[in-house]
Amino acid sequence: MSKKIAFIGAGSFGFTRKLVRDILTFPAFRDATIALMDIDAEKLGFVTTAVKQIVEAGNYPARVVSTFDRKEALKDADGVVITILQGGFQVFRSDVEIPMKYKVDINVGDTRGPSGIFRMLRTLPVMLDICRDIRECCPEAIVLNYTNPMAMLCRAMQSEFPELRITGLCHSVQGTAEMLARWIGAPMEEITYTCAGINHQAFYLDFKWNGKDAYPLIREAVTTREEVYKEEIVRNEMFLALDYYVTESSGHNSEYNAWFRKRPDLIETYCLPGTGWNPGVHAYIVDCYRERNDKWQELTRKELAEPFDLARGNEYASRIFNAVFGDYTPFEFNGNVRNFHYIDNLPCGSCVEIPVIAERDTLRTVAVGALPPQLALLTNISARCEELAIEGFFAGDPKMIYQAILFDPLTGAVLSLAEIRDMVNEMFEANKEYLGYFHSLKA
Repeated sequence: MSKKIAFIGAGSFGFTRKLVRDILTFPAFRDATIALMDIDAEKLGFVTTAVKQIVEAGNYPARVVSTFDRKEALKDADGVVITILQGGFQVFRSDVEIPMKYKVDINVGDTRGPSGIFRMLRTLPVMLDICRDIRECCPEAIVLNYTNPMAMLCRAMQSEFPELRITGLCHSVQGTAEMLARWIGAPMEEITYTCAGINHQAFYLDFKWNGKDAYPLIREAVTTREEVYKEEIVRNEMFLALDYYVTESSGHNSEYNAWFRKRPDLIETYCLPGTGWNPGVHAYIVDCYRERNDKWQELTRKELAEPFDLARGNEYASRIFNAVFGDYTPFEFNGNVRNFHYIDNLPCGSCVEIPVIAERDTLRTVAVGALPPQLALLTNISARCEELAIEGFFAGDPKMIYQAILFDPLTGAVLSLAEIRDMVNEMFEANKEYLGYFHSLKA
């Protein structure tokens, strides 16, 4: 029987196109129904055209359905991919621009800290609505979330809908592993690793080349080769201090701690001269959105006219679906799940990113024990801030949101208690259209 895979927020053009491409490369899904749902008619039209191009180019007997009706897309789906963005460019930019008024310099702001928390507050009501529809329309589906802030959204969805099979995916794990392998000259197929922590702050607890510890080779590359050091300055400094390598880019990690962005001279030293894709410039993601926002139709038409490689990429989603309801080839990945004795020294019930094995009809989580103490100390701060923010969401309590942001390492390194309150209140005002469930918009 052919399978059905639904994309909620399918208007995320590049991402949806690549994931559909990957899915259709598996024989079990050649005749799948690909259901595309978005609320933006123009974006849905573009991605529908792109997916139909893939079906035609690959000569697949697949069926493509596009709809504005979420329940129609989800009806009887075997797999669900969520890639939504709640709120347009103007409100998203305020997540970064308001903190900067208070000298809290944000690079991306989609994960945690004041920017990530307000992104969560806008997005989570919609995510919970999606989960309600999944429970009604396809309760047995495998649900893969790519929407940020990953940890907070997954934590809330999984706690409110424990009966659903939901996990969150981030490509930083496999992307960083490939980067480290490149640095030491190792073929990726000869690399194995154990990676655990929280989203964007997960660490390779071991990294082996043909079964042998490769960390000495990584340390040698970082400390003796200037081009390697400069590629990821923030992450390399963290590695030299903490002894383990973190998964997400230097720019992201520079805003998750108090070490790199609290003063202009530190930003100049660590966050600007890097050569990787995101060294840590101010408002990197806002600039990307702004550039594409003004001419996205033109850029999308250009992408549609260019040849598109039908070879499978390295995103996890297609392999997970194949393992669970395709040809059942097991697949190990890092997923975001609630912490029920998987990492001993992170908060129980918080969202952690750990090894997960996808196999026939199940996602099997793997316990990793305790993180090294220095990693537990760093990630506990973020995890506990996220837990308090989620509690504040469900309580509709602005003071709890303020308190969660108080303990954000970068914010606390830059601002006083009163300044943080003023910043949070201004962010509440900017987001008031989305926060009607709060009993007040003043912390």
